[in-house]
Amino acid sequence: MAKVIAIANQKGGVGKTTTCVNLAASLAAMQKKVLVVDSDPQGNATMASGVNKFELKSTICQILIDGIDIKEAIITKTNGAFHLIPANEDLTAAEVKLLDYLAREFRLKNALDEIKDNYDFIFIDCPPSLNLLTVNAMCAADSILVPLQCEYFALEGLTMLIDTVDQLAHAVNPKLKIEGILRTMYDNRNRLSTDVSDELKKNFGDLVYKTIIPRNVRLAEAPSFGKPAMYYDKSSVGSKAYLALAGEIIDKEHI
Repeated sequence: MAKVIAIANQKGGVGKTTTCVNLAASLAAMQKKVLVVDSDPQGNATMASGVNKFELKSTICQILIDGIDIKEAIITKTNGAFHLIPANEDLTAAEVKLLDYLAREFRLKNALDEIKDNYDFIFIDCPPSLNLLTVNAMCAADSILVPLQCEYFALEGLTMLIDTVDQLAHAVNPKLKIEGILRTMYDNRNRLSTDVSDELKKNFGDLVYKTIIPRNVRLAEAPSFGKPAMYYDKSSVGSKAYLALAGEIIDKEHI
C-alpha cells in the first residue's frame, strides 16, 4: 500500500512543486511506483510533468466534485515516468462547490483509498495556502513533507504549519505527522541560509533531511520544458540532490 505524502507549506515560492515533481521522478527512476496528485489550481505540477493543463478531459476537479472513478483521471505517461492526476484552473471553482458537500474534507482520501494498493508512493502537491484543497490533502495523507527556504520568516511559518498539522491530527486524521523538513533554494554563501539551517537542526533534529536542495538554474529551467530536472540535465546539482533525497526516503522507509 502506498505511503501518501502531502507536500505543503503555507508560504509560496519555497519549491513545493519542484520538490513534488523531481522527487517523484527520482523515485520512479529507482523502480518505485509513484503517483503525483496535482491539487493546486495553477496546475504547475501538471505542466512540469509534460502534460498540457489546457487539454485535459478529466482532472482532480471531476474526482472531488463529480465523483468520477479516479482511474479515469490518471495519466500514465508523463515526462517523469510517474503517473499523474492533473489539475487546472477549474479547481478554483471546485473549492467553493465543496462547501456544499457532507464530509467534504475526505473527498480526496476516499478516492485515493481505491488505488493506494497500486503504488509505493503518492505525492500530493498542495496550493500555497491553508484552504479546503489543502485540508483534503492533509486528510488523505499519512504525513507532510515541508519544503523550506532558509530565510528570515521561515521558522515562523513552519511553527504555524506544525500547529495546523497538530490541529488536523486531533480533529480529522490522527495518523498525520510531519514526514520531514527539506531545505530548498540553499545558498551556502549566504550567512542567513547557514544560520537558519543550524536553527532548524537544533530545533527539529532528525525531522530535517540530510539532503539539501541548492539554488540551481537547471531546476528552475526544467519546468518550462515540461520535464523533471533529471530528464532535462541529469548531471545538474539539482537533479543529483533530488536523487539523494529519494535515496534518503527509501532508506527511511526500509524498502
